[in-house]
Amino acid sequence: MSLENKNAIIYGAAGAVGGAVARAFAREGARVFLTGRDLSAVDALAKEISAAGGAAETAQVDALDEEAVGSHLDAVVEQAGTIDVSFNAIGIPQQGIQGIPLTELSVESFSLPVTTYPRAHFVTARAAARRMIEQRSGVILMHTPEPARLGAPLVGGMGPAWAALEGLNRALSAECAQYGVRAVCLRTTGMPETATIDVVFGLHADTHGITREQFTALTSGMTHRKRATTLAELADVAAFVASDRAAAMTGTVANLTGGIIVD
Repeated sequence: MSLENKNAIIYGAAGAVGGAVARAFAREGARVFLTGRDLSAVDALAKEISAAGGAAETAQVDALDEEAVGSHLDAVVEQAGTIDVSFNAIGIPQQGIQGIPLTELSVESFSLPVTTYPRAHFVTARAAARRMIEQRSGVILMHTPEPARLGAPLVGGMGPAWAALEGLNRALSAECAQYGVRAVCLRTTGMPETATIDVVFGLHADTHGITREQFTALTSGMTHRKRATTLAELADVAAFVASDRAAAMTGTVANLTGGIIVD
């Protein structure tokens, strides 16, 4: 197993992305520390992972709260010895943010993702990097959809927020890779199988005057293989990038967009 004897922390673990990655990490042998604001949902995931033979522990942590993040990481390191992987998969509700032209979007709605996502990822990445630098090893992972790179319409402040995460990823690598700490961003298409993207595609479809199914088909048709990234594909690559097999990957984006973006 590629992550055997590794300790991985997942923020926003109760969401579709966080949960899928947590399951993949556990299957590969990692001990996963699952966090989120809804402890009952995180506990349910932990029970599922444990029932499948994995090792999972939970804690109620707000990724925007630097004191809470730091205290939890200290507790994990004291208990487990190391923190080998940090993955932030938090999200915010998209109603009132996407599906609205920029010319009609309020400053508050535009600013919410721009302030929330970079802050949360900086808080968790900084906390992890401090500890990983001391141990001279570790991997910090982030996830962004394709508007981080493309000029997509009707995404409001989400595009700038995701672009900021990719910039933060590069900066982390530039400063931390010399100490054995890698930073990699996983870039996918929107994934219709997640509840969040189901809502987002509905918002966009309503603005365009088409059905959610038509909008989903439109976005899938933009890829070379004519289908969106799946949760399983994202999770499998996350487990690979987190492992020592990807030791040369840092300061970069793992492009899982199926050809929407061609590097």
